[in-house]
Amino acid sequence: MSPAHESRPVTDPRHDHFALFGLPPRFAVDEASLDQAYRRVQAQVHPDRFAASGAAERRVAMQWAARANEAFRTLRSPLARAAYLCEQHGQPIDAESNTAMPADFLMQQMQWREELDDLRDGDADAVRALAEQVEARREGVLARLAAALDEQHDYAAAATAVRELHFIERFRDELAAHLAQVAERGQ
Repeated sequence: MSPAHESRPVTDPRHDHFALFGLPPRFAVDEASLDQAYRRVQAQVHPDRFAASGAAERRVAMQWAARANEAFRTLRSPLARAAYLCEQHGQPIDAESNTAMPADFLMQQMQWREELDDLRDGDADAVRALAEQVEARREGVLARLAAALDEQHDYAAAATAVRELHFIERFRDELAAHLAQVAERGQ
């Protein structure tokens, strides 16, 4: 496959989540339009509509319904949507195996981890303050992703930001679990 072809997005609705829903392939997605498009597609392909049809038609309807569900889940999540756009333009994310990050973010990760370790038995207010820092960084990454994907079409930069967002999302989950534990202990 030629490099020029690899950077071109797929436009076949069987393979492109955005085309399936009739939406432009952008990071900035109007959630109401996405929801409406999803309901429209599901109304057309839902297996219940084909209950009286032959086995082959029911199977195809189930496949299309599953495909619509997968596309909807991907496009609803900023992380999954950004990763999908990068991959569609020849920039695989491989967040679990490709941990290359900017040095400043690696330092930030270490600082957050140290703070969380120090707060394991700490008060909820300090954990909330850390969560606010993480949330501010997340919002900054989302803004960078929107610019890289929708304005600059810099998929390499976007892929790096997606890996950063992947870490942030996991760390947010850890913080939420820690806050829940602190709340259970009544702190």
